Amino acid sequence: MAIEQVLHMNGGDGEASYANNSSFQRKVMFITQHILEDSIMRLYCATLPNCLKVADLGCSSGPNALLVASNIINTVDAVSQTLNREPPMFQFFLNDLFGNDFNTTFKSLPYFYTKLEEEKGHKFGPCFFSGTPGSFYGRLFPNDSIHFFHSSYSLHWLSKTPEELTHAAEPLNRGAIYLTRTSPPAVHKAYFAQFQNDFKFFLRSRSSELLPGGAMVLTFIGRDENNELINAWVVIGMALNDMAAENLMEQTKLDSFNIPSYCPTPEEIRQIIQEEGSFDIQRLETIRTDWIKNINVSDDDSLIDEETRAEAVAKYIRAVAEPILKSEFGEAIMDELFRRFKNKILQLYGVEKLELANLVMHITKTT
Repeated sequence: MAIEQVLHMNGGDGEASYANNSSFQRKVMFITQHILEDSIMRLYCATLPNCLKVADLGCSSGPNALLVASNIINTVDAVSQTLNREPPMFQFFLNDLFGNDFNTTFKSLPYFYTKLEEEKGHKFGPCFFSGTPGSFYGRLFPNDSIHFFHSSYSLHWLSKTPEELTHAAEPLNRGAIYLTRTSPPAVHKAYFAQFQNDFKFFLRSRSSELLPGGAMVLTFIGRDENNELINAWVVIGMALNDMAAENLMEQTKLDSFNIPSYCPTPEEIRQIIQEEGSFDIQRLETIRTDWIKNINVSDDDSLIDEETRAEAVAKYIRAVAEPILKSEFGEAIMDELFRRFKNKILQLYGVEKLELANLVMHITKTT
């Protein structure tokens, strides 16, 4: 099945939806907000457009989808007041794959507009939103049409699983669904080659679409050079292995499945951007976050026990991972899989480094 058909978050606004289980992603956006604000301020002061055109790539659904727009509007409004200028009009393009739940986001726009008018007043410039479905590994907009691209927690997804893994006579990454510390070098080589091809294509596409002086702020889930950190895919693979050993699912399905995702190192990112040549790196930072502690469970986290926190982690990972896992292993095992995932978290926490290396970069179109 094509990745575009199954790669999406859980839609709607129910208990298992991404909209209600994306506090970690929201926290990462707040942690990296200073880089977004600085880049937008620089771009706006350098170009002073009458209408600022921004595309958020991999926007998903729920409240996070409009958070970038809110931050950009606030930053430009503050700069406009400093410059004694009328703020520009805004045009935001929300992009994700065709299976994304755009409707949930669009339904929240009336509240967004009401709040914007209350905070900024009637004199604030018009603000328009459009949906732009499609893969960002290809063209999405006409040449020279966008001022600024933003993407958070999307570009570590690949356009497809590396062919070396899907077409091999024997499974290369047996017993795992992602890169682990014990994966053979050939598996890492295949994943990196696919990421390199995808990201270069992404950079070429965005360079064509950006106006002169255009810029991007991109946030990846990355990894450290020593591969010390354990991410959610590794833990899901552990749970699936246990289930296969107990004949609750087919071992052959597990051995042949590999998640189409790659978490790069800072040096890999730098190398690809420099080789492709369309962008100059203004800033590239690594910000580590504990993906257990940074889940918002209640207003007073000191009262939360480990069991409750692990349950919350399982819900947020399920909101992201369930559609693609369900397409491969079937819906029947999902409840049991994420129950075991929660238990794995309880076993690993405090023993392993359950952290993410967030790679955040501000890059500008080469002049």
